[in-house]
Amino acid sequence: MNKVAKIYVAGHRGMVGSAIVRELKRQGYNNIITKTHSELDLCRQDEVEKFFADEKPEYVFLAAAKVGGIIANSESPADFMYQNMMIEMNVINAAFHNNCKKLEFLGSSCIYPKLAPQPMREDCLLTSALEQTNEAYALAKISGLKYCEYLNRQYGTDYISVMPTNLYGPNDNYHSKNSHVLPALIRRFHEAKIENKSSVTCWGDGSPLREFLYVDDLANLCVFLMSNYSGNETVNAGTGKEISIKELTKLVAEIIGYNGEILWDTTKPNGTPRKLLDVSKAQKLGWTYKTELKDGIRLAYEDFLNNTVRVDR
Repeated sequence: MNKVAKIYVAGHRGMVGSAIVRELKRQGYNNIITKTHSELDLCRQDEVEKFFADEKPEYVFLAAAKVGGIIANSESPADFMYQNMMIEMNVINAAFHNNCKKLEFLGSSCIYPKLAPQPMREDCLLTSALEQTNEAYALAKISGLKYCEYLNRQYGTDYISVMPTNLYGPNDNYHSKNSHVLPALIRRFHEAKIENKSSVTCWGDGSPLREFLYVDDLANLCVFLMSNYSGNETVNAGTGKEISIKELTKLVAEIIGYNGEILWDTTKPNGTPRKLLDVSKAQKLGWTYKTELKDGIRLAYEDFLNNTVRVDR
């Protein structure tokens, strides 16, 4: 990308979008277009088409999405499917019809089968059943990346997809009900520490294995791929390292300074037993992550303490 190229970051107020904006500015890209939801509703096709016709962005980072943890996905599957499908189709289609040079679609590792061979390679997509608790979200994301692929094949566009593992870091969502596992643990242990609780109860039995990537590392990869990768197959974004939820809770409690007991509610779901991405493709392209989990959690906790106004947004 040329340093003066017009770049649209969809979802710039979210954790991923805001990290991409930070990374672009860090690398000297300053012609960045952003729109809040009140300024541009990405679920409205007419609004999106008018925006692209007026602004004509050369490059698009599609990071806008409706996201949430197990509870939110389980309780509102129709909302997750509809809103994500509308956002993706409207933005990708408008970019195509307005001759956008390149678009990068941000997905999620939940697109891969529940029992996919580990670590999960990009080519294991659609080889078996999805995890039921987030199937609606996964199907929407699969549709987005496939639409990019089909446009490439039919019209010769240069649209790429990136599939991140579990993300965390600045500007995360710490909502008591709708957050993902790591921000949820940060909030829960912080509140337990402040309220001097003798124990904290976590969902499941702690056995699932998860991989976590600091969001600024993802943003670095996103900008890197925009200039260094073209292809129909998605690119996994992760660390290649995993940790059990039980060990993760201990690590979060240690960093926050909570010394009480950690209990497990085994009546609640564990989710997918293991989700480790094969990141060899990104590595071969010349990229690797920089932030180790312990350091990243410290940075995330600092962000939580400095931005408590966002906790229940």
